[in-house]
Amino acid sequence: MRIWSIPAGRLFGTDIRIHVTFLFLLFFVWLTESGPHGPIYPARGVALVGIVLASVMAHEFTHLFTALKFGVIPKSVVLLPLGGVSMVDETQQAFASTTESWKKDIRIAAVGPIANLAIALVVGAIVLNVAPQINLWAHPYLSSAHLVRSFVWCNLGLGLLNLIPAYPLDGGRVLRAVFSMKTNPIHATRRAVSIGQSIAMVFMLAGMVQYFERAGMESAWVALIGFFLLLAAQLEERSAVFHSVLETVRLEDIMLTDFASLSPADTLEDALNKAVHCLQDDFPVIRGGDMVGIISRQKIVHSLRAEGNGYVQSAMNRIFDVAQKKESLASAFRKLSSRNLSLIPIVEDERLVGIVTLQNLMHSMALLAESRRLRSATD
Repeated sequence: MRIWSIPAGRLFGTDIRIHVTFLFLLFFVWLTESGPHGPIYPARGVALVGIVLASVMAHEFTHLFTALKFGVIPKSVVLLPLGGVSMVDETQQAFASTTESWKKDIRIAAVGPIANLAIALVVGAIVLNVAPQINLWAHPYLSSAHLVRSFVWCNLGLGLLNLIPAYPLDGGRVLRAVFSMKTNPIHATRRAVSIGQSIAMVFMLAGMVQYFERAGMESAWVALIGFFLLLAAQLEERSAVFHSVLETVRLEDIMLTDFASLSPADTLEDALNKAVHCLQDDFPVIRGGDMVGIISRQKIVHSLRAEGNGYVQSAMNRIFDVAQKKESLASAFRKLSSRNLSLIPIVEDERLVGIVTLQNLMHSMALLAESRRLRSATD
């Protein structure tokens, strides 16, 4: 999600990111509204995409404000043309299958469509009374040549579309909440995703058939909606698998048992030389069998540049946390993020038996998530 999206700021501690599919949407608008000699309204095409983005932001920010009231703070929200995909912090019980949880999910999902429908009704009423010459009922409903009309219909369409029980649309989120009453949340998500993908394919096929029969703009938009819905469903499925990995995989399954360590009496030049000849970015600092600190490759280089050659003891971070072999990846993330660390030692009977670095944690999770996704696809 981070690779295919760009940062757009933070709101109440949540990273807001815009998915690159908005660029595809801009290209689609220019292509479908082009004349024989190129785009007719290139600037208005950008404005139309801006209207879609503003409608999606109103939709998702309403979700976010409601989630905050329930104590659910997403780590990030990726905005797509049909809505957003939320990544909840790993330390939260995002997939708790309690009665209060599914009720909460339904309430959070419901406010998004309500916000868009309310905006459409209010703005539409104002337009009908103040500027009746703007024909809200004329075709095409979405066009760069009629931005006010497009704003009303974009919000109306986004609100109605999200009532469809196709995950990850809000109707699909309600469906997942219902499924989670009788099964675990991961299976509920996968069932909802399967239904969402089927509906997305219906949209795409229906749009393409109608487009070739009538070559109408609305038909092209229907096919595009199906494409975006299919993409969003795949992103949500990956998110569900990611959380499944966090909760079920233990640190003993991914910890490094063959690792390099440093002594507090080592010089920074010796430490840099050891760092050059191994793949580690972070090193435990051990004195007489006891771990006394952590130092990173970047810290070694920075200290050498700033203060010259000294000892590891003077540059190491003495604040760290430890974990047990049986703890989950979610627990490791909590400990790493709480103190902004990049390495956590794994101990057993007060003896260091391995380490987990943020680097190998992310790498292992990516591989495990992909493995589980492929395994579920073949089941």
